[in-house]
Amino acid sequence: MPPEQPLVQVRNLYKSFSRGSETIDVLQDLNLDVGHAEFLALMGPSGSGKTTLLNLIAGLDQPTSGTIIVGDQVISEMSESELARWRTRHVGFVFQFYYLLPVLTAYENVELPLLLLPLSRQQRRKQVETALDLVGLSNRMHHRPGQLSGGQQQRVGIARAIVTDPELIVADEPTGDLDTRSAHEILTLLETLRAQLGKTIIMVTHDPKAAARAQRVLHLEKGQLVLDTAASPLLTAEA
Repeated sequence: MPPEQPLVQVRNLYKSFSRGSETIDVLQDLNLDVGHAEFLALMGPSGSGKTTLLNLIAGLDQPTSGTIIVGDQVISEMSESELARWRTRHVGFVFQFYYLLPVLTAYENVELPLLLLPLSRQQRRKQVETALDLVGLSNRMHHRPGQLSGGQQQRVGIARAIVTDPELIVADEPTGDLDTRSAHEILTLLETLRAQLGKTIIMVTHDPKAAARAQRVLHLEKGQLVLDTAASPLLTAEA
């Protein structure tokens, strides 16, 4: 695809949920482009639709109407089974509470997404070790989550997100459960993944300092985009 074409294109997006006889409009006629290797932060009050938008772009949910294109795939037209296959190869997920399996080592947690792909054990080992090396945890690969700090657990989560080499990483409050130092390290790692590996990152956050580390900040209010600003260099330096 032409390099000038955005990686993510959202057009006339609506998302509604039913609660009894009531219809709740979460996203309304939303349009958005996200470029290749862009680090985008989504902000807004609780209930504004941030996580709903993130889930739609990541193929975890389907819109009520509208179009979502990621790469050259119109994911808004995919079935649930097609979305599941697409997510495995094209999207990496980073969560606030890590969602690591406590009985598995860091290596085994990172390996999990690869078990869905037709890879040999040797191929899986190479990709897992590469991912753990990228996040600086090669010396912790045989430790279980309970033996790791919060920041280290989130690094395992990021290694799991990138182990399939997806072009898109979606992060939902990735620093929300971390202390200031660990949060700074995780944001620096996300910046490195964008700058050195060309990953496109969409991050939901309530923290203005975390958002300032992104290249662009979008604000949602009642399901609509209300502000589009570039991240402040001053805030980035102080984050």
